[in-house]
Amino acid sequence: MKWDPSLYARFSDHRLRPALDLLGRIPIESAERVVDLGCGTGVVTRHLAARWPEAQVVGVDGSREMLAEARASTDPVLGAVQFEEADLSLWSIDGGADILYSNATLHWLEDHDRLFPRLLGQVRPGGVFAVQMPRNFDAPTHRLAQEMAGSSRWRSRLGHLVRPSPVSEPGHYYELLRSRVVRLEMWETEYIQVLHGERPVLEWIKGTWLRQFLQVLDASDATRFEEEYAERAAKAYPVRADGTTILPFRRLFMVAER
Repeated sequence: MKWDPSLYARFSDHRLRPALDLLGRIPIESAERVVDLGCGTGVVTRHLAARWPEAQVVGVDGSREMLAEARASTDPVLGAVQFEEADLSLWSIDGGADILYSNATLHWLEDHDRLFPRLLGQVRPGGVFAVQMPRNFDAPTHRLAQEMAGSSRWRSRLGHLVRPSPVSEPGHYYELLRSRVVRLEMWETEYIQVLHGERPVLEWIKGTWLRQFLQVLDASDATRFEEEYAERAAKAYPVRADGTTILPFRRLFMVAER
């Protein structure tokens, strides 16, 4: 899927908060190698590099557009970061990492029963595997897109994209990881996001989940899909008297120590 860095960054404050919440729960004071798996434009990678300034910091992403933005940054903190383009489902690193950090990325990848143990295996003993993923795929934001894609109007072109939630219940990940680690911390947070502007829910989801549907359609049909989605989303998330829109957004966090 092709990403648009400027569209994704439109709600940067809301997207950064869970990333920092995850970062704050990593109990390692010093590290030799830190990997940001799914680094995007490097916004969060910068915070990793600032927290562990003596470490070799590697940012990995599958999007050439996102990495181009990261590499073009003039931020001196990012100057020493090594950015790599890779298929995240196949990625590995020689010698392992002390911290393998992944924020809002792994829900895009399939087969978590294999993926999570494999990624945990890239962490050195004593290191940490830290993950955050959205877990709100039954919320109207995502359910409306799925229902539309499976409807008679759109099914022939978008039906193949309809799929079950890519993120399992927390207990599933507990069973998957607990026997492989010395400590596992898990929690969920529902962020109450206050959005502004016209059709804010559409604008939010266009930067992530909706892109997979829009990119399959030609320009005119993509516009029609957006309009239909915006109308449905406005009913599910009405504008309040002060002009704002409240968008609850639930996320799942894991910090696993090897």
